[in-house]
Amino acid sequence: QVQLVESGGGLVQAGGSLRLSCEASGRTISSYDMGSLRQAPGKEREFVTAIWRRGRTTSYADSVKGRFTISRDDAKNTVYLQMNSLKPEDTAVYYCAADLAGIFKVAAVDYWGQGTQVTVSA
Repeated sequence: QVQLVESGGGLVQAGGSLRLSCEASGRTISSYDMGSLRQAPGKEREFVTAIWRRGRTTSYADSVKGRFTISRDDAKNTVYLQMNSLKPEDTAVYYCAADLAGIFKVAAVDYWGQGTQVTVSA
């Protein structure tokens, strides 16, 4: 079992920055590919970004490419999501995800964080 606890969400003006943290316990994240998905009101949960455990390969949704950066510190069992140049359309609940298969479809994620609210005002 892996428990994921997220922090760092909040309210920010458009153009601002936030840094989300996802700390794991129970098992080391070095065994998992890690990612972030988000869900806006009335919308389905969608992929934002992921970082694979081998080679630290990363992937980003087109909507956040160039603005968001994911990183991981396996020694601290923590994943970070740096979000810059935030836009109102980034407003959502952000969920940390651990996925053994590295697919990051909602049904394939093995463990979820509790979610943290990010609100970007215009």
